[in-house]
Formats: sequence, structure tokens, C-alpha cells
Amino acid sequence: MREKMKKIQSILNSRLGFMTFLIVCLWLKTVVAYYLDFSLSVENLLQHFFLIVNPLATIVFLMSLALYINKAKLSYIVMGIIYIVDSVFIYANILYYRELADFISVSTITGVSKVAKGLGSSTAGSMQLRDLIYIIDFVIIFLLFITRFVKIDNRPFRKLNALATTCLGVALFSADLAGSEANRPQLLSRTFDHSYIVKYLGINAFLAYDSVRSVQNDQVRSSATETEVDDVLDYTKQNYAAPDPEYFGKANGKNIIIIHLESFEQFLIGMKINGQEVTPFLNSLYNDQNTVSFDNFYHEVGAGRTSDAETMLESGLYGLPEGSFFQKLGGDNTFQAAPAILGQKKGYTSAVFHGNTGSFWGRNVTYKNMGYNYFFDESYYNVTPGSLSENNYGMKDKLLFSEGAKYLEQMQQPFYVKFLTVTNHVGYPLSDEDNGDFQTSDNSNSTVNRYFKTAHYLDKSVEEFFNYLKATGLDKNSMVVLYGDHYGLNEEQHTALSTLLGKSPDTWTEFNTTQTMQKVPFMIHMDGLKGGINHTFGGEIDVLPTILHLAGINTGQYVQMGTDLFSKQHNSIVPFRNRNFITPHYTVYRTGNSERVYSNETGEQIDMRDNPQLLTKVAKWEKEVDLRLKTSDNINNKNLLRFYTPAGFTPVNPANYSYQNQVQQMEQLRDSLGDKSTSLYSRNGNKSTTDLYNTDAVQLQDDRTPIDSWSYLNKKAK
Repeated sequence: MREKMKKIQSILNSRLGFMTFLIVCLWLKTVVAYYLDFSLSVENLLQHFFLIVNPLATIVFLMSLALYINKAKLSYIVMGIIYIVDSVFIYANILYYRELADFISVSTITGVSKVAKGLGSSTAGSMQLRDLIYIIDFVIIFLLFITRFVKIDNRPFRKLNALATTCLGVALFSADLAGSEANRPQLLSRTFDHSYIVKYLGINAFLAYDSVRSVQNDQVRSSATETEVDDVLDYTKQNYAAPDPEYFGKANGKNIIIIHLESFEQFLIGMKINGQEVTPFLNSLYNDQNTVSFDNFYHEVGAGRTSDAETMLESGLYGLPEGSFFQKLGGDNTFQAAPAILGQKKGYTSAVFHGNTGSFWGRNVTYKNMGYNYFFDESYYNVTPGSLSENNYGMKDKLLFSEGAKYLEQMQQPFYVKFLTVTNHVGYPLSDEDNGDFQTSDNSNSTVNRYFKTAHYLDKSVEEFFNYLKATGLDKNSMVVLYGDHYGLNEEQHTALSTLLGKSPDTWTEFNTTQTMQKVPFMIHMDGLKGGINHTFGGEIDVLPTILHLAGINTGQYVQMGTDLFSKQHNSIVPFRNRNFITPHYTVYRTGNSERVYSNETGEQIDMRDNPQLLTKVAKWEKEVDLRLKTSDNINNKNLLRFYTPAGFTPVNPANYSYQNQVQQMEQLRDSLGDKSTSLYSRNGNKSTTDLYNTDAVQLQDDRTPIDSWSYLNKKAK
């Protein structure tokens, strides 16, 4: 035993040995934090492997810097400083994550005074007794030196060995990055959650990544000038479409409920499998006399997918050519977004209901900049085994809607709310017990078969929510907007689907793909609204001006790229993020300097050599599409809206919003208003309406009452 201790002491008394000891301590501390305090949603053994090994690369690299210092004492001091700084950084992230469910970024560090003010005394409250495990290493190191078990190694250290240690750190990181990219393609270019960078590359690497991204963003923004917004205002003025008097203000004072139909494509409407409708309720809603349904409506998302759809819906601007706007710029940009506009102009209260973690796509930050009053993420629901979707994207839809009711009834009316569904997400896994008696297709492609099952589940979820609206009377005072956010099946799966759509896989073309992959449903339902199928061509960029005009807010002074779908001046050219586009008569694909044009009527490709007039039109449309996308990208990348404030509009201050303790926030507001409270709960004699919510969700059949009780929630929160 004594011999072993002497050997250990001998190793620790060398400069490289002591540095290795510090590396191991930091590595262990980081891995413990990963598993104990961060919710990184590790899904398989490979991701566990990345999680365990990823701290080593940056720690080895950072520690190696001390080895280049000749003076032994100074070298040890630098090691100690690096160790202390990284330890403090890890623990600061732990406290920050407990409060905000996110990781410390460069903007957080540079704005530390604002962050500290925002967290206040709650930071101390976030500390826990178990946190002693994060300082026990300091006690051990102190004892090692005070007992002289470890002494400073005064021997010179070869620069070649220092370089070799640095190279080891670089090699480890390179291997980690290569493996991560193989497991998660486009990890750095298509980042939709900070936790993915931490999970694959490590918490230190995340700060480095965020630093590079911030520098790039700052370079672009620093080059922006106030005069550039003049071109934007000229563009929006020239492309403004005045509202149709028949529809303008039709929903004035009404609640506005947005239902985001995840991965839901238009072809699902009216489709039957084995003689059974896939989406019977949405079919009936689509054809309801109080619903305006658009059958030529297209998604326009890019790599940001769901977050791109939200960007267009809320801000009237396109997503970015690469990556997610929410994640890259949403936390810093100035917005003229729907929650703020409706709140300031018409007194709306706003909220988002989503069963995933708040940091996903950076929503917990971006929503504050948009002016959302509340954000009910996964932490606000009763998460139990079986309540999360099998695709790991959050609460199952029936649970999201039914449990969301307890918050919805507390919101002051009129309210603007958005429900983000997730069960019908790529992968489309669903247990048989959740699917009822629906029998899906026997297609050769298993993903297609699963897609119908989750779409059917989503349909039932929406029906249950509509039944609740009717039972409470909210349906008489609400406008419900439903839209598909993006495609659900890829091109290969669409080819497999072709026979179910009456097509042949042998004759399937890119035009067929566009008509299935790009076309999504868009419905506006409101009691007394003159319904019908509207054949206007439009896309997600047109939703915001359409909704605002229905609410009685003229969009003329706001910067928006789309136009009101009801307006006689509506622009019917629908650009896609890849610069392809569709018009009422033609679909145009662009490759380099050439284009392929299809007739929407026949689906056949047109020989442009025989149609010079159409060629001229296409060239004109291409310039129009490019200008629209370029204008939007300039606004986003350069944050140009900071230079322009519409008359009567107050820029949003995100510091005024907190998504912590929202139960108390809502109750305090309700109590302060007293008899003037307009919430459904207050209007119902201060009694909950959640008992009117009927769902066949198997997860809620055994024990439902306690979690749906507002008094129970408030007691739990306190």
C-alpha cells in the first residue's frame, strides 16, 4: 500500500502528473454536472459516449497552455487559475441552467450586470446542498499541498512535450467533432438547441462556438447603418396590400388561438385509409361553413423548419438561408411581432403552450424579445412515464391541450395563444394504446404507415380541444387559426406514398413533390365567419398580415414581407427558402442560372425555348423573389428594425418578461383586477372549467383531477 502511495505521490509531484490530476478532476466535475444538473436528453449509447468524453478535449487544450511557462511556480499558478476559472464557469452554468434552462453565452457574460439583476436573490435559492460535490476537489487539492504530499516540480519542462499535449487536445476535439458530425449532421450549421452543442462537444466548446457566432453576427451588424432601413421601408410601402373591407376587423376583440399542426401536409385532408378518414375532425373543420380554408397554401421554411414557421407567423419575416433564426439571432434582434402588436394595439395577453424544454430552438429567449407574456414549456406540465412523445420532442398532443386548459382559463381576455404540437413529428412513433382503433396503411415504407397513425392522433387531439372551447363558450369569442408548419415526409417517402395518391412512382416528378411536400393546410375558423374554400395562392409569410387585418390592425406601418391573403392586392408569388417559387399558374425551379418551369394545371414541364414571353415573366419573378428574400435577410442579419419604430409602437424590453413562477404571476394579476378580471376562470365564478375537458388520453384515465386543479398548482408552486 505504501509503495502504491509513493508511486502516486511521485506522479503528482511531476508537472505533467499534477496537470493530469487537475484534468481528471475537471473532467469528473463536468460529467457529473451533465448528468445531475443539465437536461441533455441523451437518447442512445453513442450519445452517452460523446457526453462522457467531450470535456477532455478542451480541458487538455486549456491546461496545456500552462506547460509553455518556464518558471515552475508561475506555471502552477496558471494551472490553478485555469482550473478555478473553468470550475467557476461550470458551476455558474449550473445555477444559470436551474433558473433559465439554458447555458451561459457570450452575451450573458458581457451583460452580466443585467443577468445578475434579472436573477436577483433567486440565484442563492438555486444553490443546493448537493452542490458540495462541486467544491470537494478544492478541499482535496488544498490538503495535498498543505500536507506537502504534492510539491511544485521545479524541473524544466520541454516545449516539445508542451506542444505534444496541446496537439493531443486538438486531436481529441477533432475526433469528437468528426464523430459528432457523423452522428448529428450539420451540428454547427443547423443548431436548434444549445444543449446539442453541449451534449456532443462540451460546455467549454459551446462558449467558443457561441463566441465565434457572436463575432460573425457583430461584424455584420456593425456594418449596418440607419439609412439602410430606408430601403426596407420603401420596399414594404410599395408591396403593402390594403385589407379587404369585408374582412377587416372581423375578429376585433376576439381571442386568437393558433394551432401549429406539426409536419402536417395538405394531402392528409380528406384522405382515407382502409375506408377510414385519417383526419376526420380536421376534414369536417376544413369544410365547415365558419371556416375559410386555403387549398393553395405552402410552407416556406428552410433549415430552421418549425422555428422558421414561427418566425414567419410572428414577425412577418423569413427564416435564414442557413440554420435557425430563432437560435442564431432571436435572442438579440428587435422585433415587431404579433404578441407585442396585439398587446399594445388591442390589449391582448399572449402565451405559448409547448411540451418540450424551453431552450429548444432558443424559444425561452426569443419569445421574450417578441413580447410573449407567458411560455408554458415542459416544466409546467405533469410529466409522467408515457406522457412524452416517443419521438422525444415533448408532451403528447392530447396531454398538451388538456393540461394547457388549466393555464388557458386563467389568461385575461382577449388572448393570443399558440399551441405547438409535437406527436406528428418525424419518426412518427406512437404506441398502439394511444392510437385507438385506427388501422393504418400497409405501405412498403414503414414511415408512411406511422405518419398516418400520428396524424390521426393529432386530429383527435384537436377535436378534443375544440370540444372544450365549445363546452366553455370560448368558441363564440375566439378565432382559431390552424396551419401545417412544414413537410412531414421526405422525397423518397413521397415516392412510396405515390400509389396512395393515385400516382405512379415511375412517373413521379419534382412538381409532384412540391405539390405534396410544400403544400400544407391553412384554416381560419370563427363563429360567424363566411367560410368556404379559398383558392388564393399564398404561404406562411402571409399569415401575420392576414391575422392582424382580421383583428382590426392595419399593417401599413409595420415591416412585413407577406401580404393579407384576403386583400385584392395580395401578392400571389410564393417564394421558397431555396429560391424556387410558385405562382397561380407556374412552378419554377432554379439551378444556377437556369430554370425549369412546370404548368400548375397539367403538371408538365414547359419547353421555355418555345415561349420567350414566359421566359421574360420568369426572369421578372426571379428578381422579385430574390429582392424579397434579400430584404428579409438584411433585416434579420443586420437587425435593422432597431433603427425603425412604427408610430404608437413601443419596442419590446425582454427584461420585462419572466417565464419563472408564472402560476403566481397569473394569480396575482387576477386578484389585482378583481371584478374586472376577464379570464374564463373569473367569468365562471372563480371556478375551474377543466372538468369540462374530455380526453381519451390513456395517460389521464387513472388519475386526472389533482393536476388539473388550479388551487393544487398554486399550492405546489408555493
